[in-house]
Amino acid sequence: MFPQDIEVIKVDGTKERFNGKKLEESLRRSGADSLVASEVAAHVGKELVNGITTSDIYRHAFSVLRNKQKMASARYSLRRSLLALGPTGFPFEKFIGEMFKRMGFSVLLDQMVQGKCASHEMDIVSWNGEKLIMVEAKYHHEQAYKSDLKVALYVKARFDDFQDGSFSYGNRTKLDEGWLITNTKFTEKAIHYAQCSGVKLVGWNYPERGNLHDLIATAGIHPITCLTTLSFGEKQTLMEQGIVLCEDFIAQKAKLKALGWGDEQIEAVAAESILLCST
Repeated sequence: MFPQDIEVIKVDGTKERFNGKKLEESLRRSGADSLVASEVAAHVGKELVNGITTSDIYRHAFSVLRNKQKMASARYSLRRSLLALGPTGFPFEKFIGEMFKRMGFSVLLDQMVQGKCASHEMDIVSWNGEKLIMVEAKYHHEQAYKSDLKVALYVKARFDDFQDGSFSYGNRTKLDEGWLITNTKFTEKAIHYAQCSGVKLVGWNYPERGNLHDLIATAGIHPITCLTTLSFGEKQTLMEQGIVLCEDFIAQKAKLKALGWGDEQIEAVAAESILLCST
């Protein structure tokens, strides 16, 4: 049986003939060059069986693509993807909040917290049975930008104002740690000050162990900005809807249909998301 004679089942349960050209186009949108896209589509076409779902087709195609052209298969570099979590800082804050959840913490975002002398807006409040951690998340959209001494100073002032406070987050009533997290780097002066004053800094590659890259890898989460099957505008739309993780996309298919997304596009992006989350 030729691939064009195979009937596939779409996400809505209807059937249609397999269209290799559609698959090739999806692969090219993911970053594959034309030759590789054609080779992958041909490989997948040879293994089709009647009744296969479009989800299974895309999942298999991206798996083959990953072996042929890794840079195009399922992800941009994580560092680049974090830079794309803009233009506002909130998607980055939500991403960091999800990271803390995977580390076993309860999390609240964008909280007004009363200190001894003033109330302060904290990006992330996280706690478990052992620690209460408050986090200032400093997002930069350019890799060259660094969080400097001035940032470290005002963050330390906030944390100092909390030291005599009494809180009620789970069983934690006192602040245990104050963190400043950025997706880029810190200046040397900021690092020196933080080491002296007790502010915990977490940057892309700082400290040597337990840096942001390490923590994200341990948490096993992936921002939707990693996805190569989405345009810039589509990523912005998803983030405006509160969808920041690849895992969020997989769980929000019904919401995407309500936004006017087509079945084929949803399945292509979901397949890439599933593949990425499994790596």
